[in-house]
Amino acid sequence: MSTSYIPLALRRLVATRANQLCEYCLMHEDDTYFGCQVAHVISEKHGGPTNPENTAYACSFCNRSKGSDIGSLIWRTNQFVRFYNPRIDRWSDHFRLNGITILALTEIGEVTVKILDLNHIDRLFEREELQRQGLYPPQAALHLLDRL
Repeated sequence: MSTSYIPLALRRLVATRANQLCEYCLMHEDDTYFGCQVAHVISEKHGGPTNPENTAYACSFCNRSKGSDIGSLIWRTNQFVRFYNPRIDRWSDHFRLNGITILALTEIGEVTVKILDLNHIDRLFEREELQRQGLYPPQAALHLLDRL
């Protein structure tokens, strides 16, 4: 199935709303090699519309890892759990940043961290280098890390 065209106005809205951050790993688009892209939260394959309520800003690594998936299994309970949805969930309710590692706080966070491979060794090295330069977490992400 081909994906629909995403109009420029929607692209701008999604990028601005996200403060040019990947809404999953919190990388700033300027700090990613391939930048960020507009992604469907619920893919078109599953009937997700191309509109502001069903789009997120994602770095290419998060977007590629997520693909058309909408969740995954928690093997210890054999339950299907949806992914983190930046349109309805607060990042700090499901994740915590521990240095350069993104820790899951909930089952939603657990399946998202696992399938998006948020703590792959290459991603950790990338965040470590950015942290050394004072770029991770980006200033625009600090309010997302607050659990208040």
